[in-house]
Amino acid sequence: MDALGHKAADRRIDILRAIGRSGSISQAARDAGVSYKAAWQAVATLTNLAGVPLVDKAVGGAGGGGAVLTAEGLRLLTMADELLAARSTLWPAPGAGAAVAGLAIRTSMRNQWPVRVEALEGAGPTLHLSLALGGAAQRLQARITRESAELLGLAPGMQALALCKATAVRVEAAGRTAAAGDGANRVQGIVSEVVRGPEGDEVALQLDGTAIELVGFSPARSALRRRQRATAIVDPAALVLALPG
Repeated sequence: MDALGHKAADRRIDILRAIGRSGSISQAARDAGVSYKAAWQAVATLTNLAGVPLVDKAVGGAGGGGAVLTAEGLRLLTMADELLAARSTLWPAPGAGAAVAGLAIRTSMRNQWPVRVEALEGAGPTLHLSLALGGAAQRLQARITRESAELLGLAPGMQALALCKATAVRVEAAGRTAAAGDGANRVQGIVSEVVRGPEGDEVALQLDGTAIELVGFSPARSALRRRQRATAIVDPAALVLALPG
């Protein structure tokens, strides 16, 4: 079931299906429009989630080797087909977008923000994403691997959720000087709640121009208080993207 959770979000199950058709991981990668490395990553991720081998790989030979689905790999595809059929009768209209994705995700990450992908840039193994947060009021930068972007099928204009642990968000009073060149995201808002704690103050921040509230932390005994302007600081590498089904 953990492996099936990827069907609505990305191409991993589709890649597994293509391996079953072609007997080749490289051909499956071409069919899915991703790199060979991304296809390998898809197989490895699904195998880790399923807890059993899904693909048997043959090395060498006249044809250069191949791949065949195991009995458990075939069973996973059958289950995926059944799940997709059930979803088609229950899933809301596409306009439900990121809100629906949020309902489908079970995660310890408290921050789940609707975003729109505006741009993907980068020539190496890592891509930099520009995300419009809460419409177009504020923007975020995210950093993910090229393989992850391929498997998610990310493209400008797509709606998504940006997920982030509260412990990865630092909140400080507005107006403090930003560290030069640190590349971190900085979004502005009004403090809506502060919970004092010995290891840090938990701060809820209502973001300017949006209905979005984020949760982060300041050092213990911070001077932050309700209705004060503040800045939330998030490293681009701390953001995780999820797509609606």
